[in-house]
Amino acid sequence: MESSQFWENQEAAQKVIAECNELKAWTTPYRMLKERFENVKALLPDAAASGDAAFSQELLQELEAIDKELAVLEVRRMLSGEVDGKDCYLTINAGTGGTEACDWALMLSRMYQRWASKKNWKIDTIDCVEGEVAGIKSITLKFSGPFAFGYCKAEKGVHRLVRISPFDSNARRHTSFASVDVTPEIDDDIAIQIRPDDIRIDTFRSSGAGGQHVQKTDSAVRITHFATGFVVTCQNERSQVQNKETCMKLLRAKLYEHELSKREDKIKEMGGEKKEISWGSQIRNYVFQPYTLVKDTRTKYERGDIQAVMDGDLDDFVNAYLKEFG
Repeated sequence: MESSQFWENQEAAQKVIAECNELKAWTTPYRMLKERFENVKALLPDAAASGDAAFSQELLQELEAIDKELAVLEVRRMLSGEVDGKDCYLTINAGTGGTEACDWALMLSRMYQRWASKKNWKIDTIDCVEGEVAGIKSITLKFSGPFAFGYCKAEKGVHRLVRISPFDSNARRHTSFASVDVTPEIDDDIAIQIRPDDIRIDTFRSSGAGGQHVQKTDSAVRITHFATGFVVTCQNERSQVQNKETCMKLLRAKLYEHELSKREDKIKEMGGEKKEISWGSQIRNYVFQPYTLVKDTRTKYERGDIQAVMDGDLDDFVNAYLKEFG
């Protein structure tokens, strides 16, 4: 990097920097934890000799903190897949149930954005379709940060809500569903060919906030891939060109994951693997009434403080998944 010729090829330089940052994401935390542990180890004899209980307690608390951070690093070690370190797109679709399901999709969207914020990831809204009365019918978010896809892949599946509906005047209990799909952002160096004859590109006027520009220009873009039936939409950017570029990136990501999924299905078929996580397979229940409980049906991990979970405290669920299936 220190060479004067390093920046002559900007694209190649950016790839090298990305690879370096990915390596640092592993080595830097480990070195810091090791240094902190060595410091505590050196101070423990002094604390024992001095009889300073407060100092000893402080060192023990530091050891507990190191142990917790080491556990997080151990989970990250499981993220060794080809695309686990990539940024990702997370799409939420409301299931059947009208307004109640749309509101549940909005609640999940807020939960994931709060979780991503806690991880200091960059959050971009690629596309959002609002519900007719409240909530959202669908939303696609892009999370940019270390191992975004590796962590988010644990959330793929159907999420079930049980609560007293605020939209029911008789205060009856309702069950709602929403699906979560996660795809990694694919770099240009991964070969996914999309021929012009394979797709149809439609433009239309964006909906939602945006002022006069949104109302007067067909800036939103929708791309349909004939062979797979995949449809991707972007109306986040003001420029039609930018929306098209984002759509193509999202389509390439979906096609890559599609090919990966077919490969994995073939391996499972050869090995007699019957377990499958897909649309219709409920992965987690969120119960607000008559009791409060969030339970993952795959790992059996559960928590009673549902409000903390809805505020983005998801790491325990994700870590439990990665330990079992990662």
